[in-house]
Amino acid sequence: MSIRVMLVDDQVLLRTGFRMVLAAQPDMEVVAEAGDGLEALEVLRATKVDVVLMDVRMPRLDGVEATRRICEPAEHPKVIILTTFDLDEYAFSGLKAGASGFMLKDVPPAELLAAIRSVHSGDAVVAPSTTRRLLDRFAPMLPTTAQEPENKEIERLTEREREVMLLVAQGLSNGEIAGRLVLSEATVKTHVGRILTKLGLRDRVQVVVLAYETGLVRAGGGPQL
Repeated sequence: MSIRVMLVDDQVLLRTGFRMVLAAQPDMEVVAEAGDGLEALEVLRATKVDVVLMDVRMPRLDGVEATRRICEPAEHPKVIILTTFDLDEYAFSGLKAGASGFMLKDVPPAELLAAIRSVHSGDAVVAPSTTRRLLDRFAPMLPTTAQEPENKEIERLTEREREVMLLVAQGLSNGEIAGRLVLSEATVKTHVGRILTKLGLRDRVQVVVLAYETGLVRAGGGPQL
């Protein structure tokens, strides 16, 4: 069964380019398009979509608010935020609103396709390197100190799970975490799964957001001491 994709961008030429790339894939089809957030919400009421490629800066209703509304229901399409990054200061808000991924608009086609497939299968698509750049960019927007985590569920984590969470929040991949803690990647993956379950989070993107919002990781990427 094909992955049903929706394109949301106020620039027709960009939508055309993305549509051409996706149309060439045997496992994907573009089933809907919209020029802004309001139109996207209207279309989604009548169209079944698996993955939404969402621009941020659009007229009438921007991509952040549109993403928040799309992700409110328990069953909803996955959203990938597409941004120019250096000019767009809403990317962090988009992830917080419920997006499952964050990518640059000039992403190579192969990476975009891989991201769509990953999100559709339930994974997040913020690559560790992109996570680090994102956090470097938006760290000033986040808390730099905290006496106690605001999310009391964090206290349920074991010492090892807390270590893994801090490394995830710093943008390390499972392989990098495994090397740092001298564990197997399978063990790290298990720890990440338990962290998500205990904290009621969807993916490692939300782990990053929570760690910074609660002050577990301070601006600049290091753990809160």
